[in-house]
Amino acid sequence: MKKKKLYIWSLVGLVILGGGFYWYKKSSSDTTSVRYITEPAKKGTLSSTIVASGSIAVDDQETVDPTISGTIADLSVKVGDTVKKGDYLFSVINDDLDANVAQATASYQQALNNLESAKNQKLSAEAEYRVADKKDDKDDDSYTKRQLTVIENKIALAQGEIVQAQKNLSASATSYRNIISDAGKRKVTSPIDGTIIEVSIKNGDELGSSNNNASESAIIVGDLQTLKAEIPVNEVDITKVAVGQKVSITLDALEGTTFTGEVEKIDAIGVATSGVVNYGVTVKFDKLDERMKPTMSVSAIISVSEKADVITVSSSAIKSGRNGDYVEVLENGAPKRVTVTVGDTNDTSTEITSGVSVGDKIITQTIEVSDSDKETTTSGSSSSNRSSTRGMSGMGIMGGGAPPR
Repeated sequence: MKKKKLYIWSLVGLVILGGGFYWYKKSSSDTTSVRYITEPAKKGTLSSTIVASGSIAVDDQETVDPTISGTIADLSVKVGDTVKKGDYLFSVINDDLDANVAQATASYQQALNNLESAKNQKLSAEAEYRVADKKDDKDDDSYTKRQLTVIENKIALAQGEIVQAQKNLSASATSYRNIISDAGKRKVTSPIDGTIIEVSIKNGDELGSSNNNASESAIIVGDLQTLKAEIPVNEVDITKVAVGQKVSITLDALEGTTFTGEVEKIDAIGVATSGVVNYGVTVKFDKLDERMKPTMSVSAIISVSEKADVITVSSSAIKSGRNGDYVEVLENGAPKRVTVTVGDTNDTSTEITSGVSVGDKIITQTIEVSDSDKETTTSGSSSSNRSSTRGMSGMGIMGGGAPPR
C-alpha cells in the first residue's frame, strides 16, 4: 500500500516538473518584434483654423422705450411686421400731459410779458434822465444832482430786471420745450426702417409702473438685411483673429448648408464668464438666406492662416529631445532619428522647414508584437477556418442526401 502511494506521488511530481520545464522553454524562446506605422511627408497647403460657436444677431436695430408714463393704447404692430421710419406703432394715454402743456404755455407767456415790462421801465427811466439832463440850473424846475442820481439808479435797476427776466424766459422756454416734447411722445413711431423683432407690451399696460418690467424694451425694430454672426472667441485664440479673415459657417437649423463670410469686427474688451474670458467677434455673411432668423445657433470655422507649398508631417510624429525637435524616419526597415525645424501647426499637421524631404516615411506609431501573440492570432485564425470548413462540409452532406423513394 505504501509502495502504491509512493508511486502515485512520484508520477504527480514528474508531471509538474515536466510542465514547468515546458513553460520555461517556451517563455525563454518567446521573442518580440516591432512594427512601424508611417505616413509620408507631404507638400501642400497648411491651414490653421479656430472653431467656435455663437448665434445670429441683428446688427442694425433700435429699441422703442417711451420715457413717459401712461397707458398703452392702439397697439398696431406684431412680431414680423415690416415698418418704415416714422410709421405709427402705438399711443400712450396721459391726460396730465395736456395740463402740463397748458401750464408751461402760460408760464412762458408770463416770462415774455415780464421781460417786455422790464424793457419798458428802462426806456421810461432813460427818457426821464434825458429830459432832466437838459434843464438849466437857473430854471425853477431844474433837477438837483441828487435827483439825477436817483434817475440813474432807476435805469440801472431796470437793466437788472431785464437781465433777470431774460434768465427766467430762458428757463421757461426750456421747460416748455421739454413738456411739449413729452406730450409728443404719446404718439410712438418707428425710429428706423425694418422688421418688428420683439413686442413685450399690450394694450392696457402701464408704462413706468412697478408692474412693468424695466429690463424689457417695449418694442425692438431691426433691419433683417443686417444679420450677422456673433462669435465669442477664447482669449487664448483671439490674438490670432484679424479683420478680413475668411469664415465658414453652419447653422443648426439649416443642416447641410454651409455659408461663407469674413471677420468684420473684434471687440476690444472681453467678457469673463466662470473665469473664462471671451472676446466678441462679428462675422459678416457673404450672402444672406431668407431662412435665417435672429438668435439661431451657428458654428464657425475661422481660417486664421494659410501657407502654400510647405512640407508637412503628422503633428503626432514630432518629438522633443535634448537637441531640439526630431522625427523618426523609416529607412531600410529601421528607424532613424532626424532633427527637424518646425514652423506653423494646426490640430493635425505641422510644417517642417528643414530636416526631411517630400516622400520620407515618417514614423507616427511603433507597435511591439510578441511571438506568442502571433501564435495565438494564427492559432485562433486556423481554428476558425477549421470550424468554418466543418460547417460547410456538414451543409454539403445535408444537401446531398438520397433521392426520396
